[in-house]
Amino acid sequence: MADTSVQKGLEDVVALESRICFIDGRGGRLIYQGYDIRDLAERSNFEEVAYLLWYGRLPARAELAELKSRLVTLRELPKGVVQVLDQIPSESSPMDVLRTAVSALAVFEPGETRPGASSIGGAQRLTAVLPSILGYFHRRRRGLAPLQARPELDHAAYLLYALCDATGTELETRALDVALILHADHELNASTFAARVTASTLSDLYSAVTSAIGTLKGPLHGGANERAMELLEEIGSVGRVETVVSEKLSRHERIMGFGHRVYKVEDPRATILREWSHRLGEAKGNLRYYDLLRREEEVVRREKGLYPNVDLYSGSIYTLLGIPKDLFTPIFAASRVAGWTAHVLEEYEDLRLIRPTAAYIGPTDLRYTPIGERS
Repeated sequence: MADTSVQKGLEDVVALESRICFIDGRGGRLIYQGYDIRDLAERSNFEEVAYLLWYGRLPARAELAELKSRLVTLRELPKGVVQVLDQIPSESSPMDVLRTAVSALAVFEPGETRPGASSIGGAQRLTAVLPSILGYFHRRRRGLAPLQARPELDHAAYLLYALCDATGTELETRALDVALILHADHELNASTFAARVTASTLSDLYSAVTSAIGTLKGPLHGGANERAMELLEEIGSVGRVETVVSEKLSRHERIMGFGHRVYKVEDPRATILREWSHRLGEAKGNLRYYDLLRREEEVVRREKGLYPNVDLYSGSIYTLLGIPKDLFTPIFAASRVAGWTAHVLEEYEDLRLIRPTAAYIGPTDLRYTPIGERS
């Protein structure tokens, strides 16, 4: 007899094999293609990590230079996509804008959408152009100067310029670069799984990424760092942390930025971002967010036994960089697109339609009654 046991949320269900990412939930380790995230965050950059995710190895110097150059040349938005963006109301959700623009790209760049190994070009195109999409929309809604190509800027610096209309300092740019590295992949999270399911039908890369963006938009997957920052604004001062957090916990409200489905210890990304929140706050003479979060950690750990995850400190970093809260999740997408596309490319290599089954719990013996006889 077939096993009909149900794992809610597919928890602990092994759905496929992958070389891309490994999470050691009990050891608190995150591995990209064999490399520990701590090592990559300290010594690498986002472009190098994207290359690693796509090709399974670190690039040589010339290969990295070539990729950086290619990403710069791929930043420009097609006129058709610009026209689509100009029609979108300025009060729209940036995630809606991102989803719509990526879908539109597939129409205006049909040569990049074919499924298969050649989709690496589409992976690079999407990675390069997502900051331009976000920057174009954000600057239009804020009345800022039009987006410029800025070929001298690396990926993180260009994203910061696109969203903040300023060239960041070396420390600011590095802080964002590290955040992008840490968010680039995380195994079969909901959005990555959605992308792989779409790709498993032999649909194109852009459709898969559109699926992923739509999935990330859901508040149970993306947006936790926005709500973590909203809580800090509600608390206001370190002296109020104990009272506010304890009251919320007593009402069984969730404190965002804590706990994780996979990690049973502290999320290693949180460990790294905590340090960067302190470094950036210290450089700007503003440790308010860091101090609030440290106190919040103490209370939640004592009351619930929960550890921080990646969302607790990322919002404080983005806020210190001058980035609005509604762009936090789109930044996640601008990073995770490297991982999404790596998984789609891997799915194309060993294609098998992802089609799980459901345990049916409804009736099976109902009889049809003609409509005239129904009460």
